[in-house]
Amino acid sequence: MELVIIEVLRTEFPGLVFIKPQIFGDERGWFYESWNEERYKSIGINDNFVQDNISFSSKGVLRGLHYQKPYAQGKLVSVLHGEVWDVVVDLRKCSPTFGKWKGFTLTSKNKEQLFVPKGFAHGFYVLSETAQFQYKCTDKYSPENERGIIWNDKSLQISWPSDTPIASEKDRKLPMFAELTNELLFD
Repeated sequence: MELVIIEVLRTEFPGLVFIKPQIFGDERGWFYESWNEERYKSIGINDNFVQDNISFSSKGVLRGLHYQKPYAQGKLVSVLHGEVWDVVVDLRKCSPTFGKWKGFTLTSKNKEQLFVPKGFAHGFYVLSETAQFQYKCTDKYSPENERGIIWNDKSLQISWPSDTPIASEKDRKLPMFAELTNELLFD
């Protein structure tokens, strides 16, 4: 069976995969396959997804940097409408990229996807007037196990598009990366 993915970009972060799906379009509109278990397994995404979430945000909103421990979630993320600056931070102590971040522009126009494996903090900043963001997750949301890192942590030096984003009160009170104890990191 033909793999219906135009481009799979492996990153220097083990397990983090940027996907550009093949889009079929004509005068009627367009079609693309956003998930196919067999095809995604063929590129190394073997996780079992159990929950899909969609958020809607306005320009300048920053959500993150979030993760869960325990009940860590791998995420296949994409933008259904609009454009975002998507950021991940590697929290896996054994990883060669531990404590490093990587950013990607994701747009509804290009239909890109990012597979974020378990062990990463994740967040995004809305670049367009509004954005609908989809998360396909490998574990259910567990509010009592929700964790995070403050978005503007000086030690991480993340290049966000704005120094004054719109963030929730909860996100503005998240700890610094250096404050994460071993039990809040991943082996």
